[in-house]
Amino acid sequence: MPLKIKMTYHIVIDTNVIIAAMRSKRGASNLLLQLLGTGDWQAHISIPLVLEYEEVCRRLLPPLGLSHEQINDFLDYFCTICHPHKIFYLWRPYLKDADDDFLLELVVEAGADFR
Repeated sequence: MPLKIKMTYHIVIDTNVIIAAMRSKRGASNLLLQLLGTGDWQAHISIPLVLEYEEVCRRLLPPLGLSHEQINDFLDYFCTICHPHKIFYLWRPYLKDADDDFLLELVVEAGADFR
């Protein structure tokens, strides 16, 4: 019998994926969030990324009927299933969109397979 090696994908989830997942339960973004915590997918976060999640979710999600308390509950849960990182170096400016440089730093620190 062949030996099966379980692969865990290490990912950094951009804010637009979180917003898309909240807007539609049928899309790929929502499916990705559902797969977190299964062992196949490990998301990585940093303080700047969580702060961006919070700011954008509080701005865009209330019109969809989500309260600030529901947003906080989601982000609290999301943070418990993600692997946190402290970034000790900066690669700035590097990307065309300088607002995304902190994502590059997290991707490198986490050794992420996808972003």
